[in-house]
Amino acid sequence: MTELLQIENLDAGYGSIQVLRDVSLSVRAGEILAVVGANGAGKSTLLRTISGLIAPTRGQIRFAGRDIAGRSSAEIVGLGLTQAPEGRRCFSGLSVEANLRLGALRRPDKSSAVIDAGLEQVYGYFPRLRERRNQLAGTLSGGEQQMCAIGRALMAQPKLLIIDELSLGLAPIIVAELLHILEAIHESGCTIVLVEQDISVALNFSDRAVVMQSGRVVLTGDAMSLRSDDDIVRTYLGG
Repeated sequence: MTELLQIENLDAGYGSIQVLRDVSLSVRAGEILAVVGANGAGKSTLLRTISGLIAPTRGQIRFAGRDIAGRSSAEIVGLGLTQAPEGRRCFSGLSVEANLRLGALRRPDKSSAVIDAGLEQVYGYFPRLRERRNQLAGTLSGGEQQMCAIGRALMAQPKLLIIDELSLGLAPIIVAELLHILEAIHESGCTIVLVEQDISVALNFSDRAVVMQSGRVVLTGDAMSLRSDDDIVRTYLGG
């Protein structure tokens, strides 16, 4: 598989506090990659750096053959890398459809016909959002807000969709429903990175996994092999 995202020797943090240390990993076009690790492992900082919210202090980030380290979030979204962030972060005072339309702002083609087609695609994946299209996002359930956040990210027509903490605060039956929809999104040709504290969710859904600990990548491998190794789960993932 072609590498869609390449990260090499990445350092990043907040002011004088270094969080990421010499992180290297790749995401292959067409795969589902899990990034797992206990709370404080550096997962969210990694995502913020990839998405342009934090400037790296060292290292390279290449997406679809372009250097994106230090580019703005808006530029990165326009290139086809989008994220459904931890905590969903829907605009509570706007309708569901208004939230979705915001996701199309950095889409190269913003014509009405293209945006309407994007909405139909999202509603096809998430029929519940169609039913609630005029409802304020702040009145949705947690699972529906997660659908809205993923749908908003899809409106930018991403090559790579990153989802941060899909299962956070959601009942297992809702998580299973979301994973089923993500399978359909993946089958449409979208590469997916799933960042999760829930080891079972992440490793059962993904092709490969990257394990982070204390701001470093400590293991990379086939997800099935990692989830079947009790020593790895116990040592690195707190299981």
